[in-house]
This record gives sequence, structure tokens and C-alpha cells, in this order.
Amino acid sequence: MGLFPQPSDAHSPDLPAGPLRKGEPSQHRPRPQPGCTNPADLRSGVVPVHPARSHRRVLCPIHRSAGCLRPPRGQLRRGALSQLAPVIEVEEVSKRFRLYHEKYTSLKERAIHFGHTPYEEFWALRDISMVVGEGETVGLLGHNGSGKSTLLNCVAAILQPTSGRIVVRGQLAAMLELGSGFHPELSGRDNIYLNASLLGMARREIDKRFDAIVAFAELEHFIDNQVKYYSSGMYTRLGFAVAVNMEPDILLVDEVLAVGDENFQRKCIDRVRLFQDEGRTIVFVSHSPDLVRQICKRVYVLHHGHLVAEGPPGEAIRAYREHLQAMGEEVPDDETSSDAVPRSAAGEFGTQGSDVAGLVSLPDAAPAPPQRLVSITEVSIEHPEAGTRPYLLPNEPLTVRVSYEATEAVDDVVFGIAVHDVKGDLVFGANTETIEKPLGVIDGKGEVAFCFDSIPLLDGTYDLIIGVHRHADGPVYDWRENQDRFEVMNPARTVGLVALPLRIDVSRRSGDERVAG
Repeated sequence: MGLFPQPSDAHSPDLPAGPLRKGEPSQHRPRPQPGCTNPADLRSGVVPVHPARSHRRVLCPIHRSAGCLRPPRGQLRRGALSQLAPVIEVEEVSKRFRLYHEKYTSLKERAIHFGHTPYEEFWALRDISMVVGEGETVGLLGHNGSGKSTLLNCVAAILQPTSGRIVVRGQLAAMLELGSGFHPELSGRDNIYLNASLLGMARREIDKRFDAIVAFAELEHFIDNQVKYYSSGMYTRLGFAVAVNMEPDILLVDEVLAVGDENFQRKCIDRVRLFQDEGRTIVFVSHSPDLVRQICKRVYVLHHGHLVAEGPPGEAIRAYREHLQAMGEEVPDDETSSDAVPRSAAGEFGTQGSDVAGLVSLPDAAPAPPQRLVSITEVSIEHPEAGTRPYLLPNEPLTVRVSYEATEAVDDVVFGIAVHDVKGDLVFGANTETIEKPLGVIDGKGEVAFCFDSIPLLDGTYDLIIGVHRHADGPVYDWRENQDRFEVMNPARTVGLVALPLRIDVSRRSGDERVAG
């Protein structure tokens, strides 16, 4: 048995490492690091865990502090190692790429262009520092090109940072590009063994989990077919199923929760929550603020390779939005992100309050009537502070203005509005008929304003569905969804769905005297 030397601490015993099989070479031959003075340790495959260095920048390759031998499974979650150091440390990490604009293919070209640099340097990461503790779920938030995936690839040792230091303690599974190790000519069964082996699972362990992998991927009837005949959804479901059945200590997730249909996505999120309950460490990458808010306890915000904010999800997301607005960049909609969980189809809205909102049950796409007598031409969302921040605070007013155009005089027209949360659940629905505001006959152009004196909601992004139809069960004239949304940010520490008015009274008794405080 080998020992993992630990950072000097009076309360920190050395942890036993798993034994090497007879004749089995160490997977890595790490070169001596500062503080490692015994060459025999390196020959035996023991990798030292160094305390954090005093200087801030270390211009050296990535250092995997527990990459060769690891503690017995579950040791990290029992706290033996996490009491000494975090499970992931990123210290002043930068990553540079070279973008080539010309390629010299001959000696003559090289001689002609001697001294000319045929590339430009692109820094994907600049001096990033972060710490992830055992059992934490940490999010990396940022728009496309902010450096999230590059940072995750550096942590997973797929990319080597140009400068800086990364320390990872524990077994790590990276869900970056699902199915990247699959061979198209092999069956799903063979690819499970191939991909799981690449992820570090032994054959006996794969045998034990094979049925669970197939069941999770929902591919029981297709597992012996070649994966080149799989659809993209089947392909990625199989890759996700293999990755989540590794039971790692640390899980890296890079925008892969938009796998399969809505039921499978829910199952994926449930598995991530199970990992959280088991005390595993998760680093979750996304540019969907709502998904980050649902899953993560702490968030780092990246922008053009720089770390611009860190904190609880609500505060970090608010800083992310304000930073984008200050930089004059467009704040991305959650619906456009690749990992956003899709909301319910239009047909499901009919079962979740269409009668209230004045909208009839529709198929997957709302069909236009033979003659669109009334059309929605524009929808605008207004609130008092729209010029200074793109979000609402709880209990602030909101106005939704719906511009319309009628091709002829139409009677008994009803305008309806519905508010849905990010999961597709109906939050509120009403129409001009239910609030007894008949429009009478409309003709030409006009506007209907839905004025909310107060939006008593907490953190979240909310979608609007707006429809125009004839009185009672008449035809639908126009339908608009997944185009208009607003966001609420809660500066307080309260949690939940609704900002209920709350006052706390405390009374104390000192002897026989009652003291109010």
C-alpha cells in the first residue's frame, strides 16, 4: 500500500492509496515537483499533495495532485481529505491560443516571410482563480466565448494552461462532449465498454453497471445496433448515461442537460440532484441563468476570459446582467441557450389555464385561421427602471403593451395573457373577458395594455404568452409565445416563488416584564 503525503497539519494523517497489482506500472510518471525530495516516491507511483504556494503566479504545467493513485471511493465524501484542502483549486490560470491566418507550406515561403508572424495570440482565459470545496455545486456562467468550456477543459486536463496552477483531488468525470469516444461502426453495447474504459472504469465495473446504463439511456431495443444508425438524441443519451454511471467524486458538466426529450431532461436533472444529495462536487457550465439558479449554490461569472463576479446565484446573475449592459452588449435570452430546458408545448397550455387566459387548446404549433382578422403586430414590456437595469425587483410595476391591427370591424374580441416560469408552469393567466373589460367592436390599429401594479415574484425569468381570439369558443386570430419575457431579481435573501409581505415581531420577557423588540 502507498501513502498520500498530506499538507503539514497536526490533525491530518496520511491517507492510504489503493494497492498496485503485481507488475502493473503506474499510469503516470510525474516529474519531481518542489517539495518532493524522495525519488523513490515517484518510482512507486506516489504523488505528493503540496500546500498552496505563497506566490500568486506559477509558470508551470498543470499539476494533478491526486492523478495517479486516489483514496478509496467515498473517502472524499467522508471528509478525510476535504478538511485539509478544497477538491479543486485554480490559481492564476491563463490559456493562450494561436490563431493562424496564413500557413507556409514550403521553404521558399518561409524565407520570403521570414520575421513575419503568421498568427495572432488569443487569450481565452486571463488570470482565473477559483476554489471549489467538497460537496459544492458551483456554476460557471457567461455568454458564448467567455471561456467557460476552456476552463473546464483545463480542469479536466484535456487542455494544458499556458500559465497558472490547477490542483484536483479525487476521481473526476467530465461530461464535456457526450459520445466523443464512440466508434460509429461498433454497436451501442461495444461502445459502452469502449467509452466507459476511456473514462477510467474497469471491465468488471462496467459489467456490473451495464444494465443501469442501458435503462437510463432508454435504448434497450437498440443496444446491439451500430451507433452510426442512431439519431443524435440516442447518441447523446447513451453518452450521458455512461458518464453519470461512473459515480465520480467530482463531476464536470458542460451544457449537456438539453439531451433528449423533456422527460429525459428531467431525469438528467434528477440525477444531478442525486449527486448533490450524495455530497459529490459538481462544476456546472451554462449560459442559462435560470438553470444555474436552479442547480448551483455558488456562481463564477466569466466575460471574455476574465472573472468578473462571484457569489450566490442571485447576486452573481445580477452582476452578470449588469456587466453585459454596462459593456453595451446584448443580454442573452435563456430560451436561446443550448442547455435551456424547453417549456411546455403550446398544446399543453390548454390544460394549464387556457380557459383563464382566454386561449384555446392548440396543437404543437398554433395554426393561423383561414382569415386572420386580428393580428398582433408588436409587444413591448415596460417598467420604471428599464433604462438603468434590464430586470425587475419584487413588487415593482410592469406594463405589457400589445399592438394589434384588424383588417375589418370585428366584434367579441378577447385578448389574453399568461405568465409562465422557466419550467413551463403557469404562474398567472387572465383576459379581457375574465376581468370584465369588453373591447366591443375593434377596427384598424390599436393597443391593449396589461398593467400590473405590482409583480410579487422572486428570482426567475418569466415567459409571456399572448393570444387574441373570438368570444367563447370562437377561432383564434393570433398567438404569440416564447418571444417576450421579463426577469425578476431579488436583492433579499428570501427564497421561493412569491414575494409575500412579511413583518417579524419579536417579544422578550425579562422577569415579569414583557419587553418588545
